[in-house]
Amino acid sequence: MTTTSAVDRKTGGARVAVQRFGTFLSGMIMPNIAAFIAWGFITMLFIPAGFLGADSPFGIHWYPVADIIGGSGNLEAIGWQGAMTTLAESDGTNVAAYVGLVSPMITYLLPLLIANTAGRMVYGERGGVVATIATVGVIAGTNIPMFLGAMIMGPLAAVAVKYMDRIWDGKIKPGFEMLVNNFSAGILSMILAVVGFFAFGPFFRIVSQGLGAAVDWLVSLNLLPFVSIIVEPAKVLFLNNAINHGVFTPLGVQQSEEFGRSILFLIEANPGPGIGLLLAFTFFGVGAAKASAPGAAVIQFVGGIHEIYFPYALSKPMLILALIAGGATGVTTNMLLGGGLAFPAAPGSIIAVVAAALPGGVGNLIVVLLSVVLAATVTFIVSAVILRATRKRDLAADGSDFEAAIAQTEANKGKSSSAMDSLRRAGGRDAEVATAAEDAAAGAGTATATKPIQSIVFACDAGMGSSAMGASVLRNKFKKAGVEGVTVVNKAIANLDGSADLVITQNQLTDRARQRTPEAMHVSVDNFMNSPKYDEVVDMVRKQHDADA
Repeated sequence: MTTTSAVDRKTGGARVAVQRFGTFLSGMIMPNIAAFIAWGFITMLFIPAGFLGADSPFGIHWYPVADIIGGSGNLEAIGWQGAMTTLAESDGTNVAAYVGLVSPMITYLLPLLIANTAGRMVYGERGGVVATIATVGVIAGTNIPMFLGAMIMGPLAAVAVKYMDRIWDGKIKPGFEMLVNNFSAGILSMILAVVGFFAFGPFFRIVSQGLGAAVDWLVSLNLLPFVSIIVEPAKVLFLNNAINHGVFTPLGVQQSEEFGRSILFLIEANPGPGIGLLLAFTFFGVGAAKASAPGAAVIQFVGGIHEIYFPYALSKPMLILALIAGGATGVTTNMLLGGGLAFPAAPGSIIAVVAAALPGGVGNLIVVLLSVVLAATVTFIVSAVILRATRKRDLAADGSDFEAAIAQTEANKGKSSSAMDSLRRAGGRDAEVATAAEDAAAGAGTATATKPIQSIVFACDAGMGSSAMGASVLRNKFKKAGVEGVTVVNKAIANLDGSADLVITQNQLTDRARQRTPEAMHVSVDNFMNSPKYDEVVDMVRKQHDADA
């Protein structure tokens, strides 16, 4: 019998704890990435130096809208003095650059979205409302974008209202629930907003300025490339979201507002190291790794799913040195030549990188693409040397190291994924092996339902990605089977509210899901994309419907 040592348990517990914290940090940012992209495009178009701005040679000089609609042309008279910035032309005429959306979005919209998301993660809609109100105080108490303040005040405010509600839980007389709930939340929000304005706001401003100064210090001493020593290994351990969205994105947005772009958006998202590693396996790998590498390269570079190259690095840990060298090369290129992105590239696809680099102009785009190419080249060369040096041992192993690395990648992430499944298929692994492993991990068969199944929820850490794909697969199976009246959605485990009749999770997450919804039926799967348990669920629900008919 295999036993787990105390050291292994402590190591695994620490890793899981860090991953959960990273998931929480990224969970505040990732649902709002679309807002960051919208702000980036608005900035790209309408600031004076933007494509349509007054300072651009391609720009449309935005004459006051009042002239167009037949008004007086007086911006102050029509209430747009703050939104329309009047600029003087060399010929003596006045034009107006429409920049009124840029500042309000970065000052208010983006931080408040983050705060509301964080509050909802902690305590549902009530937590989101209180977190948003409290964060307004932090924003008003500073003169810089308060992303860091939103990421701290938001969860704190939600925790505060959660514990406040526990004080009189079950003690409110019938008929007074709404009165107590609304006034208590309103009073607490007022107090937190005032505290945020006078105390937290100035404190967070000092912290943000300190972090920004630290980044500037690293740049001034040409030390920023050394950050790759932390970032690249962290990516393989699925801590990339915590670093990228928890640290780089808030600081990068502040830099982007000031300079129009930020190098911080490209430290983690640069697809160069990943594509370089996969190309090295394409030409110098052996067995399943070599066979699957070309397809993985397309998914990583174009689709932006970086996790697909993690098993390749784990199969030969020395290759992390190649990733570090490539990542540092990309950072150095952007640092020396002034390259950067206007907004976060999420996912880290070359398409997203190009879109985020375009606001900086053609010169910036060339620098960014050069950083990707050089990062890929350096990673490719170092990886090729390592692979060639260990080729004989790899041939003797016959692909077992790569299979073990795929399993380790899924263990690090805490769930399986379609990307890992595609590696197994591309590498020639028999599907029956995956099925047998899944059955062993998830238990024998699917339990019999004790109540009608009308609501099915796929749950994972973030409530996106693999669980969304799994929900789509099961919906299609129900449709093909002609089963109607069943709702299939995907959610984060933290958002499970007990309304689901059946919850489907990856086997390592089932216990957490069961704690959230103990009354629901739970089914564990190993692979969200292609699990035999789906057919069992469809058959079970169909039999229920036939019996009720």
